[in-house]
Amino acid sequence: MKIVVVGSGGRLGAALARELGSDHQVVGFRRKDLDLTSPETIRKMLGDLDFDLLLTPAALTQVDYCEDHVEEAMAVNAMAPGVMAEVAKEKGARMIHFGTDYVFDGKDPEPRKETDPINPLGVYGLSKAEGERAVLAVSEDFVVARVSWVFGPDRPSFLDSIIAKAMEVDEVSAIADKYSSPTFSNDLAKLVSLLIDRPCSGGLLNMCNSGSCSWQEYAQVGIDAALACGVPLRAKQVDAISLEQMGFQAPRPKYTAMSVDRLTQICGQCPRPWQEAVNDYVRRFVAT
Repeated sequence: MKIVVVGSGGRLGAALARELGSDHQVVGFRRKDLDLTSPETIRKMLGDLDFDLLLTPAALTQVDYCEDHVEEAMAVNAMAPGVMAEVAKEKGARMIHFGTDYVFDGKDPEPRKETDPINPLGVYGLSKAEGERAVLAVSEDFVVARVSWVFGPDRPSFLDSIIAKAMEVDEVSAIADKYSSPTFSNDLAKLVSLLIDRPCSGGLLNMCNSGSCSWQEYAQVGIDAALACGVPLRAKQVDAISLEQMGFQAPRPKYTAMSVDRLTQICGQCPRPWQEAVNDYVRRFVAT
């Protein structure tokens, strides 16, 4: 299979290119390779390629930056996915676009299903919601895979930052009243590999490790895993702070954990629990 990954320099894109590159022919576009604010450039660059599957994890993800740069956020997160979908459809190719849990308002403390209504709170979530709509408007056979709290070896994440900070200072803290589902990029790439080998209907698909937690719980499991591997940490306990204490410019949804029931049914296996994934990641990529 010939696969194009737009966003191959990112945490998720790099994992996809690596995992799928062992069995398929993969061409990757990093941010510097493809201007996602230019429809003409997108059409020219992708139109010149022959591919069977288009994967688009590229996005403008800095939440506060998006709040101040609305036009850029809408161009990259909403317009570009629609244009890429049009190119894929013209070529008769499949497409998996990657969305976000920020399309939910976080007011319902139950795992979100694909059929649940969305209500983004800020520009980032709104732009990603428009990107979902744009892709599925081109073809209902395309997949929009929503991901959350992605961590992995290709670019530092919150998990890496909290462990690095714990090596330097005696006290660390994390938000205790914001919940979602951590996602190991390598696990997600393996799930995508399973997904493309199985006939399935398109539409929305939650794609993350199973279970949910707060940032504080997430950080504590990472700290505990690092300690178990002998990483010399000064801070061993993660203190709680509230979302309001952070003073973010853009609003953040408080509860956006997602159900993986549909993913499990399609792929034939349930994603492993986030705690197991975090321990695996710390052991293999942080402690070494």
